[in-house]
Amino acid sequence: MNLNKYIAGIALAAISLSACKKDFLDRQPQTSIGSDNFFNNEQDLKLYVTNLYDFDGVGILNNDRATDNAATTGNAEIKTMMIGNPSPSSINSGWDWEQLRSVNYFLANFKKAPLSNEVLNHYEGIARFFRAKFYVEKVKRYSDVPWYDQPISMDNNDLLMKGRDPRAMVVDKIMEDFAFAAEHVNETGESGAVNRWIVKAYQAKFALYEGTTRKYHNELELAGTAEKYLQIARDVSSDIMKSGKFRLYTTGKPAEDYMNLFIQPSLLNNPEVILAVYNESGLRNSGWSETMFGNYEVSPAKDLLQDYLMKDGTYYSSQAGYPTFSFLKEFENRDPRLSQTYAAPGFNLLNTRTYSQGGGIYVQQLAKNFTGYHQVKGFVNDPATAAMQTVDAPILRYAEILLIYAEARAELGELTQGDLDLSINLLRERVGMARMPLNPAADPVQIAKYPTIAGSQINALLEIRRERRIELALEGYRFDDLMRWNAGKLLEKEQEGIYFSGLGKHDLTGDGVADIILLANNQSIPAVKEKNSVGKDFIYYRTGVIGDDAGVFLKNGTSGTVQTIADNGTFITPKYYYRPVPQSQVQLNPNLKQIFNW
Repeated sequence: MNLNKYIAGIALAAISLSACKKDFLDRQPQTSIGSDNFFNNEQDLKLYVTNLYDFDGVGILNNDRATDNAATTGNAEIKTMMIGNPSPSSINSGWDWEQLRSVNYFLANFKKAPLSNEVLNHYEGIARFFRAKFYVEKVKRYSDVPWYDQPISMDNNDLLMKGRDPRAMVVDKIMEDFAFAAEHVNETGESGAVNRWIVKAYQAKFALYEGTTRKYHNELELAGTAEKYLQIARDVSSDIMKSGKFRLYTTGKPAEDYMNLFIQPSLLNNPEVILAVYNESGLRNSGWSETMFGNYEVSPAKDLLQDYLMKDGTYYSSQAGYPTFSFLKEFENRDPRLSQTYAAPGFNLLNTRTYSQGGGIYVQQLAKNFTGYHQVKGFVNDPATAAMQTVDAPILRYAEILLIYAEARAELGELTQGDLDLSINLLRERVGMARMPLNPAADPVQIAKYPTIAGSQINALLEIRRERRIELALEGYRFDDLMRWNAGKLLEKEQEGIYFSGLGKHDLTGDGVADIILLANNQSIPAVKEKNSVGKDFIYYRTGVIGDDAGVFLKNGTSGTVQTIADNGTFITPKYYYRPVPQSQVQLNPNLKQIFNW
Protein backbone atom coordinates (compact mmCIF):
# COMPACT_ATOMS: atom_id res chain seq x y z
CA MET A 1 0.00 0.00 0.00
CA ASN A 2 1.27 3.51 -0.84
CA LEU A 3 1.37 5.77 2.20
CA ASN A 4 0.23 8.73 0.10
CA LYS A 5 -3.04 6.95 -0.65
CA TYR A 6 -3.48 6.37 3.07
CA ILE A 7 -2.74 10.03 3.76
CA ALA A 8 -5.31 11.11 1.20
CA GLY A 9 -7.87 8.79 2.75
CA ILE A 10 -7.40 10.25 6.22
CA ALA A 11 -7.03 13.90 5.23
CA LEU A 12 -10.14 15.13 7.05
CA ALA A 13 -9.24 13.29 10.22
CA ALA A 14 -5.72 14.67 10.04
CA ILE A 15 -7.09 18.21 9.82
CA SER A 16 -9.00 17.61 13.04
CA LEU A 17 -5.96 16.05 14.68
CA SER A 18 -3.71 18.93 13.68
CA ALA A 19 -5.50 21.11 16.23
CA CYS A 20 -3.33 19.45 18.89
CA LYS A 21 -0.19 20.78 17.21
CA LYS A 22 0.26 23.96 19.26
CA ASP A 23 3.34 25.75 20.52
CA PHE A 24 4.35 23.48 23.38
CA LEU A 25 5.98 26.32 25.26
CA ASP A 26 2.83 28.24 25.93
CA ARG A 27 -0.26 26.10 25.23
CA GLN A 28 -2.07 23.28 26.90
CA PRO A 29 -3.07 20.31 24.72
CA GLN A 30 -6.20 21.35 22.87
CA THR A 31 -7.66 18.93 20.40
CA SER A 32 -10.97 17.79 19.06
CA ILE A 33 -9.49 14.29 19.33
CA GLY A 34 -8.52 14.26 23.00
CA SER A 35 -6.50 11.60 24.75
CA ASP A 36 -9.67 10.22 26.38
CA ASN A 37 -11.40 9.39 23.10
CA PHE A 38 -8.34 8.77 20.94
CA PHE A 39 -5.31 6.42 21.13
CA ASN A 40 -7.74 3.51 21.35
CA ASN A 41 -6.41 1.25 18.59
CA GLU A 42 -3.66 0.88 16.01
CA GLN A 43 -5.59 2.91 13.46
CA ASP A 44 -5.48 5.86 15.86
CA LEU A 45 -1.74 5.51 16.36
CA LYS A 46 -1.13 5.22 12.64
CA LEU A 47 -3.25 8.28 11.97
CA TYR A 48 -1.34 10.30 14.52
CA VAL A 49 2.21 9.38 13.44
CA THR A 50 1.30 9.92 9.78
CA ASN A 51 0.62 13.51 10.75
CA LEU A 52 4.26 13.81 11.89
CA TYR A 53 5.72 13.20 8.42
CA ASP A 54 7.68 16.27 7.36
CA PHE A 55 10.02 15.11 4.60
CA ASP A 56 11.03 17.47 1.82
CA GLY A 57 10.08 16.87 -1.80
CA VAL A 58 11.55 17.83 -5.17
CA GLY A 59 12.43 21.23 -3.70
CA ILE A 60 15.64 19.69 -2.35
CA LEU A 61 17.06 20.08 -5.87
CA ASN A 62 17.24 23.84 -5.37
CA ASN A 63 18.60 23.70 -1.82
CA ASP A 64 22.27 24.22 -2.67
CA ARG A 65 21.54 27.87 -3.39
CA ALA A 66 23.82 30.43 -1.72
CA THR A 67 26.64 27.89 -1.36
CA ASP A 68 29.72 27.40 -3.51
CA ASN A 69 27.59 25.01 -5.60
CA ALA A 70 25.00 27.50 -6.80
CA ALA A 71 24.38 31.22 -6.95
CA THR A 72 21.03 32.76 -6.14
CA THR A 73 19.29 36.06 -6.69
CA GLY A 74 16.69 35.15 -4.08
CA ASN A 75 16.68 35.47 -0.34
CA ALA A 76 18.88 33.12 1.67
CA GLU A 77 19.52 33.53 5.37
CA ILE A 78 23.28 33.03 5.22
CA LYS A 79 23.59 35.41 2.29
CA THR A 80 21.67 38.10 4.17
CA MET A 81 23.81 37.55 7.26
CA MET A 82 27.10 37.81 5.42
CA ILE A 83 26.30 41.08 3.65
CA GLY A 84 24.37 42.63 6.52
CA ASN A 85 24.53 43.18 10.26
CA PRO A 86 22.53 40.31 11.74
CA SER A 87 21.34 40.25 15.32
CA PRO A 88 19.00 38.22 17.54
CA SER A 89 16.33 40.77 16.68
CA SER A 90 16.65 40.27 12.93
CA ILE A 91 17.03 36.46 12.81
CA ASN A 92 13.62 35.24 13.88
CA SER A 93 13.10 31.93 12.10
CA GLY A 94 13.87 28.43 13.33
CA TRP A 95 12.78 28.62 16.98
CA ASP A 96 9.61 26.59 16.35
CA TRP A 97 8.54 23.69 18.55
CA GLU A 98 5.19 22.56 17.17
CA GLN A 99 6.52 19.27 15.83
CA LEU A 100 8.19 18.41 19.13
CA ARG A 101 5.03 19.05 21.10
CA SER A 102 3.09 16.76 18.78
CA VAL A 103 5.65 13.99 19.23
CA ASN A 104 5.76 14.29 22.99
CA TYR A 105 1.96 14.40 23.25
CA PHE A 106 1.84 11.11 21.35
CA LEU A 107 4.51 9.53 23.55
CA ALA A 108 2.59 10.54 26.65
CA ASN A 109 -0.62 8.87 25.47
CA PHE A 110 -0.02 6.10 22.90
CA LYS A 111 0.22 3.25 25.44
CA LYS A 112 -3.49 3.63 26.17
CA ALA A 113 -4.09 1.54 23.06
CA PRO A 114 -4.51 -2.15 24.02
CA LEU A 115 -1.82 -3.49 21.69
CA SER A 116 1.09 -5.89 21.98
CA ASN A 117 4.46 -4.62 23.15
CA GLU A 118 5.86 -5.25 19.68
CA VAL A 119 3.28 -3.01 18.03
CA LEU A 120 3.57 -0.34 20.72
CA ASN A 121 7.37 -0.35 20.43
CA HIS A 122 7.09 0.15 16.68
CA TYR A 123 4.97 3.27 17.10
CA GLU A 124 7.11 4.54 19.95
CA GLY A 125 10.10 4.08 17.64
CA ILE A 126 8.42 6.08 14.88
CA ALA A 127 7.68 8.94 17.27
CA ARG A 128 11.15 8.89 18.77
CA PHE A 129 12.62 8.90 15.25
CA PHE A 130 10.74 12.12 14.49
CA ARG A 131 11.84 13.61 17.81
CA ALA A 132 15.46 12.78 16.99
CA LYS A 133 15.02 14.24 13.51
CA PHE A 134 13.53 17.40 15.01
CA TYR A 135 16.37 17.87 17.47
CA VAL A 136 19.01 17.18 14.84
CA GLU A 137 17.94 20.36 13.06
CA LYS A 138 17.86 22.32 16.31
CA VAL A 139 21.38 21.22 17.25
CA LYS A 140 22.68 22.09 13.79
CA ARG A 141 21.22 25.57 14.09
CA TYR A 142 21.69 26.49 17.75
CA SER A 143 24.06 23.85 19.24
CA ASP A 144 22.78 24.11 22.84
CA VAL A 145 18.99 23.87 23.07
CA PRO A 146 16.44 22.96 25.76
CA TRP A 147 15.67 19.23 25.78
CA TYR A 148 12.05 18.29 26.38
CA ASP A 149 10.68 14.77 26.39
CA GLN A 150 7.17 15.56 27.65
CA PRO A 151 4.39 18.00 26.76
CA ILE A 152 4.73 21.21 28.74
CA SER A 153 1.75 22.87 30.36
CA MET A 154 1.47 26.48 31.44
CA ASP A 155 1.56 25.55 35.13
CA ASN A 156 4.97 23.83 34.81
CA ASN A 157 7.03 26.95 35.18
CA ASP A 158 10.33 25.18 35.90
CA LEU A 159 10.31 23.42 32.53
CA LEU A 160 8.72 26.30 30.69
CA MET A 161 11.46 28.70 31.81
CA LYS A 162 14.47 26.38 31.61
CA GLY A 163 17.62 27.43 29.83
CA ARG A 164 19.60 25.74 27.10
CA ASP A 165 20.89 22.24 27.71
CA PRO A 166 24.47 21.44 26.63
CA ARG A 167 24.92 20.09 23.11
CA ALA A 168 26.57 16.93 24.43
CA MET A 169 23.55 16.08 26.58
CA VAL A 170 21.05 16.79 23.79
CA VAL A 171 23.02 14.73 21.28
CA ASP A 172 23.13 11.81 23.72
CA LYS A 173 19.34 11.96 23.90
CA ILE A 174 19.08 12.14 20.09
CA MET A 175 21.22 9.06 19.73
CA GLU A 176 19.13 7.23 22.35
CA ASP A 177 16.02 7.97 20.30
CA PHE A 178 17.68 6.82 17.07
CA ALA A 179 18.93 3.64 18.74
CA PHE A 180 15.49 2.75 20.11
CA ALA A 181 13.87 3.42 16.74
CA ALA A 182 16.51 1.40 14.88
CA GLU A 183 15.81 -1.57 17.13
CA HIS A 184 12.01 -1.46 17.22
CA VAL A 185 10.62 0.14 14.05
CA ASN A 186 9.41 -2.46 11.59
CA GLU A 187 11.90 -3.44 8.92
CA THR A 188 9.35 -3.10 6.12
CA GLY A 189 6.08 -1.26 5.57
CA GLU A 190 4.07 0.71 3.10
CA SER A 191 5.89 2.64 0.42
CA GLY A 192 6.85 6.03 1.76
CA ALA A 193 6.43 4.96 5.40
CA VAL A 194 9.28 5.15 7.89
CA ASN A 195 10.94 1.75 8.32
CA ARG A 196 14.05 0.49 10.08
CA TRP A 197 16.35 1.26 7.14
CA ILE A 198 15.18 4.86 6.96
CA VAL A 199 15.86 5.24 10.67
CA LYS A 200 19.34 3.75 10.30
CA ALA A 201 20.11 6.02 7.37
CA TYR A 202 19.23 9.12 9.39
CA GLN A 203 21.16 7.71 12.34
CA ALA A 204 24.27 7.28 10.19
CA LYS A 205 23.84 10.73 8.61
CA PHE A 206 23.71 12.49 11.94
CA ALA A 207 26.50 10.43 13.49
CA LEU A 208 28.79 11.52 10.64
CA TYR A 209 27.61 15.12 10.98
CA GLU A 210 28.21 15.18 14.72
CA GLY A 211 31.52 13.33 14.58
CA THR A 212 33.03 15.65 11.99
CA THR A 213 31.53 18.74 13.64
CA ARG A 214 33.17 17.84 16.94
CA LYS A 215 36.46 17.08 15.22
CA TYR A 216 36.69 20.32 13.25
CA HIS A 217 35.04 22.85 15.59
CA ASN A 218 37.34 23.58 18.50
CA GLU A 219 34.89 26.14 19.93
CA LEU A 220 32.66 23.22 21.00
CA GLU A 221 35.44 21.67 23.12
CA LEU A 222 34.13 18.21 22.20
CA ALA A 223 36.88 16.94 19.88
CA GLY A 224 37.76 14.15 22.29
CA THR A 225 34.38 12.50 21.68
CA ALA A 226 34.34 12.83 17.88
CA GLU A 227 35.61 9.30 17.27
CA LYS A 228 32.61 7.77 19.06
CA TYR A 229 30.21 9.27 16.51
CA LEU A 230 32.41 8.47 13.53
CA GLN A 231 32.40 4.85 14.66
CA ILE A 232 28.60 4.88 14.85
CA ALA A 233 28.44 6.34 11.33
CA ARG A 234 30.80 3.63 10.11
CA ASP A 235 28.98 0.79 11.81
CA VAL A 236 25.42 1.80 10.94
CA SER A 237 26.24 2.52 7.30
CA SER A 238 28.03 -0.82 7.16
CA ASP A 239 24.90 -2.53 8.53
CA ILE A 240 22.85 -1.03 5.71
CA MET A 241 25.41 -2.08 3.12
CA LYS A 242 25.62 -5.64 4.45
CA SER A 243 21.84 -6.02 4.57
CA GLY A 244 21.69 -6.52 0.81
CA LYS A 245 18.46 -4.51 0.69
CA PHE A 246 19.82 -1.77 -1.57
CA ARG A 247 22.10 -1.24 -4.54
CA LEU A 248 22.88 1.56 -6.95
CA TYR A 249 20.40 2.15 -9.75
CA THR A 250 21.85 1.28 -13.14
CA THR A 251 20.60 -0.03 -16.46
CA GLY A 252 24.06 -0.22 -17.99
CA LYS A 253 23.81 3.26 -19.54
CA PRO A 254 26.56 5.32 -17.89
CA ALA A 255 25.68 8.44 -19.87
CA GLU A 256 22.04 8.41 -18.70
CA ASP A 257 21.42 6.41 -15.53
CA TYR A 258 22.55 9.02 -13.01
CA MET A 259 20.36 11.75 -14.52
CA ASN A 260 17.38 9.45 -15.02
CA LEU A 261 17.36 8.51 -11.34
CA PHE A 262 15.99 11.98 -10.49
CA ILE A 263 13.20 12.21 -13.06
CA GLN A 264 11.37 8.92 -12.71
CA PRO A 265 7.58 8.85 -12.52
CA SER A 266 7.85 6.04 -10.00
CA LEU A 267 10.65 5.14 -7.59
CA LEU A 268 8.66 2.39 -5.89
CA ASN A 269 10.91 -0.42 -7.10
CA ASN A 270 14.14 1.53 -7.47
CA PRO A 271 16.87 -0.42 -5.62
CA GLU A 272 18.82 2.73 -4.69
CA VAL A 273 15.99 4.58 -2.99
CA ILE A 274 15.79 4.19 0.78
CA LEU A 275 13.21 6.97 1.17
CA ALA A 276 11.24 8.82 -1.45
CA VAL A 277 8.29 11.16 -1.57
CA TYR A 278 5.89 9.47 -3.95
CA ASN A 279 3.66 11.65 -6.08
CA GLU A 280 0.56 10.40 -7.88
CA SER A 281 -1.93 12.12 -10.13
CA GLY A 282 -5.04 13.05 -8.20
CA LEU A 283 -3.44 12.34 -4.82
CA ARG A 284 -0.26 14.35 -4.46
CA ASN A 285 1.23 16.93 -6.83
CA SER A 286 5.04 16.93 -6.82
CA GLY A 287 5.23 20.73 -6.85
CA TRP A 288 7.93 20.44 -9.50
CA SER A 289 8.67 23.60 -11.49
CA GLU A 290 10.47 23.99 -14.79
CA THR A 291 12.25 27.02 -13.28
CA MET A 292 14.67 24.48 -11.79
CA PHE A 293 16.44 24.61 -15.16
CA GLY A 294 17.82 28.06 -14.42
CA ASN A 295 17.41 31.83 -14.79
CA TYR A 296 14.97 31.90 -11.89
CA GLU A 297 16.89 32.72 -8.71
CA VAL A 298 19.22 29.68 -8.69
CA SER A 299 21.99 28.83 -11.16
CA PRO A 300 24.83 26.27 -10.84
CA ALA A 301 28.30 27.68 -10.24
CA LYS A 302 31.66 27.33 -11.98
CA ASP A 303 33.34 26.31 -8.72
CA LEU A 304 31.27 23.12 -8.60
CA LEU A 305 31.88 22.44 -12.29
CA GLN A 306 35.63 22.73 -11.80
CA ASP A 307 35.59 20.08 -9.05
CA TYR A 308 34.44 17.36 -11.43
CA LEU A 309 37.36 15.13 -12.43
CA MET A 310 38.39 14.18 -15.91
CA LYS A 311 36.90 10.88 -17.01
CA ASP A 312 40.26 9.15 -16.51
CA GLY A 313 40.29 10.27 -12.86
CA THR A 314 42.86 13.06 -13.21
CA TYR A 315 42.25 16.51 -11.81
CA TYR A 316 40.58 19.02 -14.13
CA SER A 317 42.55 21.74 -12.35
CA SER A 318 45.86 20.11 -13.34
CA GLN A 319 45.40 21.37 -16.92
CA ALA A 320 47.23 24.56 -17.79
CA GLY A 321 44.88 27.48 -18.33
CA TYR A 322 41.78 25.73 -17.02
CA PRO A 323 40.26 28.91 -15.42
CA THR A 324 39.86 30.40 -18.91
CA PHE A 325 38.56 27.34 -20.73
CA SER A 326 35.57 27.99 -22.96
CA PHE A 327 32.14 26.58 -22.24
CA LEU A 328 32.73 23.86 -24.83
CA LYS A 329 36.14 22.82 -23.51
CA GLU A 330 34.89 22.65 -19.93
CA PHE A 331 32.78 19.61 -20.78
CA GLU A 332 35.36 17.66 -22.78
CA ASN A 333 36.33 14.24 -21.33
CA ARG A 334 34.85 14.96 -17.91
CA ASP A 335 33.20 12.82 -15.26
CA PRO A 336 29.93 11.82 -17.01
CA ARG A 337 27.95 13.11 -14.04
CA LEU A 338 28.82 16.65 -15.11
CA SER A 339 26.70 16.51 -18.27
CA GLN A 340 23.98 14.75 -16.27
CA THR A 341 23.91 17.62 -13.77
CA TYR A 342 24.65 20.69 -15.94
CA ALA A 343 23.15 21.35 -19.37
CA ALA A 344 26.13 20.55 -21.57
CA PRO A 345 26.76 21.75 -25.14
CA GLY A 346 24.26 20.02 -27.41
CA PHE A 347 21.57 19.50 -24.75
CA ASN A 348 18.21 18.92 -26.45
CA LEU A 349 15.61 21.01 -24.64
CA LEU A 350 12.06 19.67 -24.88
CA ASN A 351 10.37 21.34 -21.91
CA THR A 352 10.27 24.93 -23.15
CA ARG A 353 7.58 26.46 -20.96
CA THR A 354 9.71 29.33 -19.69
CA TYR A 355 12.22 29.73 -22.52
CA SER A 356 11.43 32.00 -25.43
CA GLN A 357 14.05 30.57 -27.79
CA GLY A 358 11.97 27.40 -28.12
CA GLY A 359 12.96 23.75 -28.17
CA GLY A 360 15.77 21.90 -29.85
CA ILE A 361 19.49 22.13 -29.17
CA TYR A 362 19.75 24.53 -26.28
CA VAL A 363 21.81 27.71 -26.53
CA GLN A 364 22.80 28.78 -23.01
CA GLN A 365 20.58 31.67 -22.03
CA LEU A 366 22.54 34.44 -20.33
CA ALA A 367 21.14 36.95 -17.85
CA LYS A 368 22.64 39.40 -15.41
CA ASN A 369 23.24 37.98 -11.92
CA PHE A 370 23.09 34.41 -13.26
CA THR A 371 26.04 32.14 -14.04
CA GLY A 372 24.89 31.08 -17.51
CA TYR A 373 25.00 27.42 -16.48
CA HIS A 374 21.77 25.47 -16.30
CA GLN A 375 20.69 22.46 -14.26
CA VAL A 376 19.46 19.22 -15.81
CA LYS A 377 19.69 17.13 -12.65
CA GLY A 378 16.07 16.75 -11.60
CA PHE A 379 14.83 18.67 -14.64
CA VAL A 380 11.85 16.91 -16.22
CA ASN A 381 12.60 17.47 -19.88
CA ASP A 382 9.03 16.74 -20.89
CA PRO A 383 6.39 19.45 -21.45
CA ALA A 384 3.52 17.20 -20.37
CA THR A 385 1.91 18.44 -17.17
CA ALA A 386 1.42 14.88 -15.91
CA ALA A 387 5.14 14.14 -16.24
CA MET A 388 6.04 17.11 -14.07
CA GLN A 389 3.32 16.64 -11.47
CA THR A 390 3.97 12.95 -10.82
CA VAL A 391 7.77 12.82 -10.70
CA ASP A 392 8.92 11.20 -7.45
CA ALA A 393 11.56 12.73 -5.18
CA PRO A 394 14.45 10.55 -3.90
CA ILE A 395 15.11 11.82 -0.38
CA LEU A 396 17.55 9.16 0.83
CA ARG A 397 19.73 7.28 -1.63
CA TYR A 398 21.99 4.29 -1.08
CA ALA A 399 24.70 6.38 -2.73
CA GLU A 400 24.75 8.57 0.37
CA ILE A 401 25.23 5.54 2.61
CA LEU A 402 28.30 4.55 0.59
CA LEU A 403 29.67 8.07 0.98
CA ILE A 404 29.02 8.09 4.73
CA TYR A 405 30.85 4.79 5.11
CA ALA A 406 33.89 5.92 3.11
CA GLU A 407 34.17 9.26 4.88
CA ALA A 408 33.81 7.75 8.36
CA ARG A 409 36.48 5.13 7.60
CA ALA A 410 38.86 7.78 6.27
CA GLU A 411 38.25 10.13 9.22
CA LEU A 412 39.06 7.23 11.54
CA GLY A 413 42.23 6.44 9.57
CA GLU A 414 40.92 2.97 8.69
CA LEU A 415 40.21 3.30 4.97
CA THR A 416 41.40 0.45 2.73
CA GLN A 417 41.25 -0.14 -1.00
CA GLY A 418 38.57 -2.71 -0.26
CA ASP A 419 36.48 -0.03 1.43
CA LEU A 420 36.79 2.21 -1.62
CA ASP A 421 35.81 -0.63 -3.93
CA LEU A 422 32.68 -1.19 -1.82
CA SER A 423 31.73 2.50 -1.85
CA ILE A 424 33.29 5.28 -3.94
CA ASN A 425 34.26 3.03 -6.80
CA LEU A 426 30.73 1.68 -7.14
CA LEU A 427 29.57 5.26 -7.71
CA ARG A 428 32.27 5.78 -10.32
CA GLU A 429 31.59 2.44 -11.96
CA ARG A 430 27.97 3.42 -12.56
CA VAL A 431 29.05 6.32 -14.80
CA GLY A 432 32.10 4.68 -16.39
CA MET A 433 34.67 6.66 -14.37
CA ALA A 434 38.18 5.61 -13.46
CA ARG A 435 38.47 4.05 -10.01
CA MET A 436 39.78 5.92 -6.98
CA PRO A 437 43.07 4.58 -5.54
CA LEU A 438 43.74 4.44 -1.83
CA ASN A 439 46.59 6.92 -2.00
CA PRO A 440 45.72 9.55 -4.62
CA ALA A 441 48.10 12.36 -5.45
CA ALA A 442 47.47 15.56 -3.52
CA ASP A 443 45.32 18.13 -5.31
CA PRO A 444 46.48 21.65 -4.37
CA VAL A 445 43.02 23.06 -5.14
CA GLN A 446 41.35 20.76 -2.63
CA ILE A 447 44.03 21.36 -0.01
CA ALA A 448 43.44 25.11 -0.31
CA LYS A 449 39.70 24.65 0.12
CA TYR A 450 39.95 22.67 3.33
CA PRO A 451 42.92 23.97 5.35
CA THR A 452 41.61 22.50 8.62
CA ILE A 453 41.36 18.91 7.36
CA ALA A 454 43.24 16.49 9.60
CA GLY A 455 44.05 12.82 9.92
CA SER A 456 46.36 10.11 8.66
CA GLN A 457 44.62 9.76 5.25
CA ILE A 458 44.18 13.37 4.17
CA ASN A 459 44.59 12.88 0.41
CA ALA A 460 41.98 10.13 0.34
CA LEU A 461 39.69 12.15 2.58
CA LEU A 462 39.94 15.15 0.25
CA GLU A 463 38.91 12.97 -2.69
CA ILE A 464 36.01 11.51 -0.71
CA ARG A 465 34.84 15.05 0.05
CA ARG A 466 35.07 15.81 -3.68
CA GLU A 467 33.16 12.64 -4.52
CA ARG A 468 30.43 13.56 -2.03
CA ARG A 469 30.14 17.02 -3.56
CA ILE A 470 29.81 15.58 -7.07
CA GLU A 471 27.49 12.65 -6.36
CA LEU A 472 25.14 14.71 -4.17
CA ALA A 473 25.47 17.94 -6.16
CA LEU A 474 22.46 20.28 -6.02
CA GLU A 475 20.52 17.93 -3.70
CA GLY A 476 20.76 20.24 -0.69
CA TYR A 477 23.72 18.68 1.14
CA ARG A 478 26.43 21.23 0.51
CA PHE A 479 25.60 23.82 3.18
CA ASP A 480 25.59 21.26 6.02
CA ASP A 481 28.82 19.76 4.71
CA LEU A 482 30.59 23.11 4.73
CA MET A 483 29.31 23.80 8.22
CA ARG A 484 30.47 20.50 9.74
CA TRP A 485 33.87 20.68 8.01
CA ASN A 486 34.51 24.20 9.37
CA ALA A 487 34.66 25.44 5.77
CA GLY A 488 32.24 28.36 5.97
CA LYS A 489 34.83 30.71 4.48
CA LEU A 490 34.19 29.07 1.10
CA LEU A 491 30.86 30.91 1.08
CA GLU A 492 32.75 34.18 0.67
CA LYS A 493 33.84 33.27 -2.83
CA GLU A 494 31.82 34.94 -5.56
CA GLN A 495 29.96 32.39 -7.64
CA GLU A 496 31.08 32.91 -11.22
CA GLY A 497 29.79 31.53 -14.49
CA ILE A 498 30.84 30.81 -18.08
CA TYR A 499 34.12 32.30 -19.32
CA PHE A 500 34.14 34.39 -22.50
CA SER A 501 37.42 35.35 -24.16
CA GLY A 502 36.05 38.60 -25.55
CA LEU A 503 33.37 40.31 -27.57
CA GLY A 504 32.07 38.90 -30.82
CA LYS A 505 30.69 35.55 -31.91
CA HIS A 506 30.67 32.42 -29.74
CA ASP A 507 29.58 28.82 -30.30
CA LEU A 508 27.72 27.44 -27.27
CA THR A 509 26.30 24.23 -28.73
CA GLY A 510 29.49 22.57 -29.99
CA ASP A 511 28.42 22.25 -33.64
CA GLY A 512 31.07 24.64 -34.93
CA VAL A 513 28.48 27.33 -35.68
CA ALA A 514 28.39 30.54 -33.63
CA ASP A 515 25.14 31.13 -31.73
CA ILE A 516 25.54 34.39 -29.83
CA ILE A 517 27.19 37.77 -30.27
CA LEU A 518 28.54 39.73 -27.32
CA LEU A 519 28.49 43.49 -27.73
CA ALA A 520 30.19 46.25 -25.77
CA ASN A 521 28.04 48.16 -23.34
CA ASN A 522 27.98 51.23 -25.60
CA GLN A 523 26.68 49.27 -28.58
CA SER A 524 23.04 48.68 -29.43
CA ILE A 525 21.42 45.38 -30.38
CA PRO A 526 20.45 45.75 -34.05
CA ALA A 527 16.79 45.77 -35.00
CA VAL A 528 17.56 43.38 -37.87
CA LYS A 529 19.68 40.59 -36.50
CA GLU A 530 22.50 38.96 -38.38
CA LYS A 531 22.03 35.30 -39.24
CA ASN A 532 24.63 32.63 -38.60
CA SER A 533 25.94 30.15 -41.18
CA VAL A 534 22.89 27.88 -40.80
CA GLY A 535 20.41 30.70 -41.21
CA LYS A 536 19.44 31.27 -37.58
CA ASP A 537 19.31 34.69 -35.96
CA PHE A 538 22.20 35.39 -33.62
CA ILE A 539 21.29 35.98 -29.99
CA TYR A 540 22.77 39.29 -28.83
CA TYR A 541 23.91 40.39 -25.38
CA ARG A 542 25.33 43.72 -24.26
CA THR A 543 28.10 43.17 -21.72
CA GLY A 544 29.47 45.22 -18.87
CA VAL A 545 30.57 45.07 -15.25
CA ILE A 546 28.16 44.76 -12.34
CA GLY A 547 26.18 47.97 -12.11
CA ASP A 548 26.26 48.72 -15.85
CA ASP A 549 23.15 48.79 -17.98
CA ALA A 550 23.96 45.47 -19.60
CA GLY A 551 22.37 42.12 -20.34
CA VAL A 552 25.21 40.09 -18.84
CA PHE A 553 28.01 41.02 -16.45
CA LEU A 554 31.58 39.91 -17.29
CA LYS A 555 34.51 40.22 -14.91
CA ASN A 556 36.45 42.57 -17.17
CA GLY A 557 33.42 44.16 -18.79
CA THR A 558 34.16 42.82 -22.26
CA SER A 559 35.71 39.48 -21.28
CA GLY A 560 36.11 37.09 -18.37
CA THR A 561 33.76 34.99 -16.32
CA VAL A 562 30.07 35.80 -15.97
CA GLN A 563 29.53 37.61 -12.67
CA THR A 564 26.60 37.12 -10.29
CA ILE A 565 27.03 39.45 -7.30
CA ALA A 566 29.41 42.25 -6.36
CA ASP A 567 30.24 41.00 -2.87
CA ASN A 568 29.27 37.84 -1.00
CA GLY A 569 30.19 39.45 2.31
CA THR A 570 32.09 37.96 5.23
CA PHE A 571 31.58 34.66 7.04
CA ILE A 572 32.43 35.39 10.69
CA THR A 573 33.79 32.37 12.52
CA PRO A 574 32.69 30.70 14.68
CA LYS A 575 29.65 32.95 15.05
CA TYR A 576 27.98 32.23 11.71
CA TYR A 577 28.10 28.47 12.18
CA TYR A 578 25.22 29.01 14.60
CA ARG A 579 22.12 31.16 14.99
CA PRO A 580 20.94 33.22 17.94
CA VAL A 581 17.81 32.51 19.90
CA PRO A 582 15.34 35.14 18.63
CA GLN A 583 15.38 38.17 20.90
CA SER A 584 11.63 37.95 21.42
CA GLN A 585 12.10 34.49 22.99
CA VAL A 586 14.91 35.69 25.24
CA GLN A 587 12.64 38.47 26.48
CA LEU A 588 10.02 35.86 27.36
CA ASN A 589 12.59 33.57 28.97
CA PRO A 590 15.78 35.33 30.16
CA ASN A 591 17.31 31.92 30.98
CA LEU A 592 17.88 31.39 27.25
CA LYS A 593 21.37 32.86 27.09
CA GLN A 594 23.04 33.70 23.77
CA ILE A 595 26.28 31.89 22.89
CA PHE A 596 29.07 32.22 20.29
CA ASN A 597 29.14 36.04 20.42
CA TRP A 598 25.47 36.49 19.55
